Amino acid sequence: MDENNMMHYDCEPMDGSENSQGSDPMQNGAAGGPRKPERKGKITGKIVALLLVVAVLGSVGGSALTAAIAGIHRDKAAEDSAVTGTADEDTPEESQDQADYQLVSHSLPDTLPTNDTGKSLTESEVYALAVNSVVGITTEATTNVFGQQAVAASSGTGFILTEDGYIITNQHVVEGADTIKVTLYSGESYDAELVGGDASYDIAVLKIEAEGLQAVSVGDSDTLQVGEAVVAIGNPLGELTFTMTNGIISALNREINTDGNPQNMIQTNAAINSGNSGGPLFDMDGNVIGVTSAKYSGSTSTGTTIEGLGFAIPINEALRVAYDLVEYGYVKGAYLGISLRDLDSNTASYYSLPVGPRVESVTEGSCAETAGVQVGDIIIGFNGVDVESYNDLAGQLKKVNAGDTVEMVVYRSGEEVTLTVTLDEKPQTTETETETETETQQPEGNTQELPEGFGGMEDFFNYFYR
Repeated sequence: MDENNMMHYDCEPMDGSENSQGSDPMQNGAAGGPRKPERKGKITGKIVALLLVVAVLGSVGGSALTAAIAGIHRDKAAEDSAVTGTADEDTPEESQDQADYQLVSHSLPDTLPTNDTGKSLTESEVYALAVNSVVGITTEATTNVFGQQAVAASSGTGFILTEDGYIITNQHVVEGADTIKVTLYSGESYDAELVGGDASYDIAVLKIEAEGLQAVSVGDSDTLQVGEAVVAIGNPLGELTFTMTNGIISALNREINTDGNPQNMIQTNAAINSGNSGGPLFDMDGNVIGVTSAKYSGSTSTGTTIEGLGFAIPINEALRVAYDLVEYGYVKGAYLGISLRDLDSNTASYYSLPVGPRVESVTEGSCAETAGVQVGDIIIGFNGVDVESYNDLAGQLKKVNAGDTVEMVVYRSGEEVTLTVTLDEKPQTTETETETETETQQPEGNTQELPEGFGGMEDFFNYFYR
């Protein structure tokens, strides 16, 4: 199911052709002075003249790490992780027979373990605590190439969320797979079932029938600071298994747009390569604080080398998605019930308006209508964050839940108006509906920008990340 479209987010961009008349931003009360300006599938390698390569990390390699919940002595964890062996070859086949395999689903726990040792661990201590909680993921999918069926194999990384076999990975690692296998650090292999996935968040949840697994400890991505040390463990190139790389948090809330899906990510300079997709990014307490997902590499047209640009999905967002997928089978995203058109800087300057998404229509009975949103409003703030584009708003909507009450600031008739909105739940759409909506509603000529300092490379990022 292709969910890589703008309509998946709770406010809809409008096609320029649909509003050729009556779309003057000066109508409907939008007037006044300007406001100061202020983030698949399997990896496919592509080479362009500019030599910009963006690797989606999940196409090759599985990974594994040991994790311990709070209170387990590190020396004991190191000792346990050192004792590894290959499981009896007959065991997986006997316990995982395809004909008898059935997914047994349970609710996720209300709370997850967190390591709080009171001091930062060394990198080797983090590795010892974590390496048994990371898994390798291999998939097979039947494809049709020039009328001939072929089996395409791919692999990536995941990590164990609960001791009874729930596993988080990237959606692009498992998307389209006919079969999914999970391999533990010990060498044991299990058939896995896809509990659910959402391409717009690039998060999927798998389930294997196992007990007594070592689950990861989970941190709080909302408390991260730029400069904090982090480590990633994965399988670069699909061959160098259980590799750990280190670095720092280079930036927070980087808006990365992939196939029309804006997402706020953690930026890190820890080496992330093909094979790391879906794997954990750890802080120095041994807690997972992100899910590695993508990177920039290569060089620009001027020959400038691009290095050290890796990205991870914040764990708080990943867990919210995972819990929804397990409980409901889909993500209960927040929904405003409006359609939007980005007001570009040139138009905004011409009419002395602030830059931001302009409301083109309001759905009857929606939370936006109830809150008093009007056609012609320019949205300039949402939940305490400045908004300058549809992507800004869509990215912020992914951070909140249906039922949350937030403040939204709009520019109307030369004034800033603060509205209180209790968010609706996003309606579920079928694949056919989504594809149709994308064709008719995608903004025409609507440009989007990467964060300051990225130059104009977003088109290339979108080109590779698919």
